[in-house]
Amino acid sequence: MNALNRILSLLLFLVLLAALLALALIPQDFLNWLQLQLGNLVAQVNRLQLTDPTNFNIARAAVAVAALLIFLPLILAEFPRGSEPAVRMSMPGGEAQVTTESVARRLAWHLDQLADVIHVTPQVRGRGDQVDVQLDVETAPEIEVPMKTEEVILVAREIVQERMGLKLGRLDVRIRHSDYPETL
Repeated sequence: MNALNRILSLLLFLVLLAALLALALIPQDFLNWLQLQLGNLVAQVNRLQLTDPTNFNIARAAVAVAALLIFLPLILAEFPRGSEPAVRMSMPGGEAQVTTESVARRLAWHLDQLADVIHVTPQVRGRGDQVDVQLDVETAPEIEVPMKTEEVILVAREIVQERMGLKLGRLDVRIRHSDYPETL
């Protein structure tokens, strides 16, 4: 959805840029051309309405429905879906909530302590009583990826499940190597 939004935004901005440049550089010619195009469109709509009013009304309804079916989901997709900012924990005698930000900070701190890990950016989403975690891990370029991934997963599970007492849903780890040092 993100790529589609970028493409549509880019096309809209290009059309607006061209129209505003034309309006600024040749205002009389641009406005005359626009008026001519709108006049032609009005003439075509009137001709279609006069020749076949039933099909004209069906076409209007079809355009309205198509616009709703295409643009309404795109507009609704722009509003973020709510992930819970806190995760519920049931404990004997009560209930506690831990914010997803706290989980992310704790994971980042502990995982940054691992050897050959340069930086960790966790993204934590709450789903009821579970947390889904995505870890973007920047490492030294010479590490063994399977071993480091396993170590990161083990530490993340220990932090979330054992030390914080939360249920871990999905855990995704993305490893990115830092640049090799330049040689002289």
